[in-house]
Amino acid sequence: MRQALLAASAVLLAASLATSSQKGAPMSNSGRPIVIGHRGASGHRPEHTLESYRLAIEMGADFIEPDLVPTKDGFFVARHENEISGTTDVAGRPEFASRKARKSIDGTLVEGWFTEDFTLAELLTLRARERLPQLRPANTAYDGRFLIPTLHQVIELAQGESKKLGRTIGIYPELKHPSYFEALGHKLGPKLVEILHAKGYKGRGAPVFIQCFEVAPLRELRPLTELPFVQLLEDRGRPWDFVVGRFAKTYADLAKPEGLKEIAAYAQGVGAHKNLIVPRDAEGRSTQPTSLVRDAHAAGLLVHAWTFRNEDFFLPKDMHGNPAAEYALFLGLGIDGLFSDYPDAAVRARDAAAGRKP
Repeated sequence: MRQALLAASAVLLAASLATSSQKGAPMSNSGRPIVIGHRGASGHRPEHTLESYRLAIEMGADFIEPDLVPTKDGFFVARHENEISGTTDVAGRPEFASRKARKSIDGTLVEGWFTEDFTLAELLTLRARERLPQLRPANTAYDGRFLIPTLHQVIELAQGESKKLGRTIGIYPELKHPSYFEALGHKLGPKLVEILHAKGYKGRGAPVFIQCFEVAPLRELRPLTELPFVQLLEDRGRPWDFVVGRFAKTYADLAKPEGLKEIAAYAQGVGAHKNLIVPRDAEGRSTQPTSLVRDAHAAGLLVHAWTFRNEDFFLPKDMHGNPAAEYALFLGLGIDGLFSDYPDAAVRARDAAAGRKP
């Protein structure tokens, strides 16, 4: 199996090398695949904190990734979800007990505390905590020490560290649940573009990617900016705006050659779930790579794969105890970037892969 995977890797790599910087979108400073600090260095620090982002930069990440949700008074804060009981101490704060609610988020009933029910000033009284304490117990040592960052703080960090280090640190913001928030009166996309333009991010070569799992928000933003967009692709289901609009297309359809050509009309890349590139069998082992990387490159799209993590819980069974093998496989397939909770491991893997090339 391993030999077959490597053989397929070589074929796809040869087809993709010429297209690794499509449409003028930003690559790493070295021209090699970019390393995106997924929620910062979230394998080492509680996710979406300035400390997590800063550590990712120190570890060599080219981009840091803030997931964006709005506050009641219209500010962007960085949280993976608008429900924050798993990533903050809000559940233990008696002054906010009455804010607990049950809501339908993209068709799923969720109970907890939601950013859109808090002002920014209120959210800044909360403290971050580790989201995966069972898998990352060492990170719980930082519970209660860090604040929830705003988008402006993330931008200031990236720009300040860029000047300090003499290399460009990009940002990779995700618009979370845009249809849901639009129904509440929060039009996220145009506001994000306005902020980015005001902060100096303009043009197709700017060190920023705007990403989203929904399609319409990116299409609607295209006339407003030349900034690079990335269409996120899940390994199952449909974009929520397709569900709402009663469109039958699935993420699997978007990952096909025709779907990728449609994406190329408004985006510079796809952020693909790893299973769309290297599927897993019923036992959780890696199978033959698909043609997604080759097909996306043929459509003029970059491919950024997500998400790489070191824990066996997330790795294919045939790579347990060896996360470097997964990095090597995907880098060999010619991906243009990768999201990792462990930017240090990702940078080492990228450098090792570059050293193996003739």
